[in-house]
This record gives sequence, C-alpha cells and structure tokens, in this order.
Amino acid sequence: MEDTMQVERDRSFEDILENNKHKIYRLCRIYAVSPIEPQDLFQEIVYEVWRSFKSFKGKASIDTWIYRISLNVCLRSKIKLDKKNSHEARLESIQFIKADSEYDEDQEDKFQMLRSCISVLNEVDKSLIVLHLEELSYKDIGVITGLTENHVAVKMKRIRKKLFDCINLKMK
Repeated sequence: MEDTMQVERDRSFEDILENNKHKIYRLCRIYAVSPIEPQDLFQEIVYEVWRSFKSFKGKASIDTWIYRISLNVCLRSKIKLDKKNSHEARLESIQFIKADSEYDEDQEDKFQMLRSCISVLNEVDKSLIVLHLEELSYKDIGVITGLTENHVAVKMKRIRKKLFDCINLKMK
C-alpha cells in the first residue's frame, strides 16, 4: 500500500514538473547568465520542489506554489552568485544555440534588450515583472510575493514605465 502511494506521488511530481518546466526555465534565464547557469539553477529548483513536495498543503494552486519556490531559489542563488562573482571576470560573450531550435536573431535581440532593462531593476521589481511576464494575475503575484493585489498593480504600472523608458533609450 505504501509503495503504491509513493509511486502515485512520484508520478504526480513528474506530471507537475512536466507542466511547469518551461515556466521554471524562463525564470532561470532571467536570473542566471547563459548558457550553463540557467540549467544549474533549474536543477536547484527541481530539487527544492521535490524536497518540499510532501509539505504542499494545497492552500494555493500548485503553479503558484512552484513559482514561489522558484523565485526564492532564484533570488538566493543570485545573491550567492553576486558575492562569488564580485571577484571574477565573466565571459558573457559565449553563447550556444540548441541544435533543435531555430535561431531568430531579431527575437533574440529583443529578448536581450528586455533582459538588460529588467536586470537594472531592484529585486522586488524584477520579481514582479518576471511573474507578470509569466502571465500570472496580480492576485497570484501577490500571493507569491506577499504583496496586496492593489500594491502589485501600482508597482507594475511604475515598472512598465521604467522598462518602456529603458527600451526606448536602447532603441535610439
């Protein structure tokens, strides 16, 4: 009986991970530098979700719960990496393209411009815009971040203005 429950939990975890892997990886790409770090960060998040899976109580949706874990792991990792890298030089010019994906230079330029503008935001604003780009509602963003829905709406208006100004400067 206990083995059956464990198999069901493992299957459920695999399904949940399969349904959320793209969302998690997009967060990783915002908080980590390509090409290797997003993959490492993804693995850290998967481990943390797996480790915490038994404690999920269902008070929020599983997607909201995973976003919360992902965001917390990303922020912790960024702080740790910033401390470590303060004494190291980065080789950000090294990039790779997956063989099975089509490369769209224009799309990549837009992504890099947006990523660059997001990177100058403070951590709270960065978290909010990343969750917004994941098409989460203000209510869900509030649950994940601990802010009220109204506060999220006000902050998002200001963040969009900052990003708009930043992108316009880069396009000139």
